[in-house]
Amino acid sequence: MRFLKTLVVGLLCLVVLLVGILFTIHNTEKVAIDLVFFQLPEASLSVWLIATFVLGGFMGVLLSVMTVLMLRTRLGSARRKIVSTQKELDQLRVSSLKDAT
Repeated sequence: MRFLKTLVVGLLCLVVLLVGILFTIHNTEKVAIDLVFFQLPEASLSVWLIATFVLGGFMGVLLSVMTVLMLRTRLGSARRKIVSTQKELDQLRVSSLKDAT
């Protein structure tokens, strides 16, 4: 089963690579990107589009990692609060049993 998964992932990577190469070959027109405050140098359209796609992917991963870390921190805080509340509840139960005897 692991071999099949590796094979499928390898084939998928190969297909993405081939599509990227074909995309680069067919989009060779030079363009300059104007970003209001400054202008990026001329490069082929495919380079700009692929760079934008890769940058967007990295930013998505970065934001996801930050969100997961924030949620783990909140989860740890909630677990500590639960433990503290559980200890307090246990102490109250013990003290009420001592008062009853």
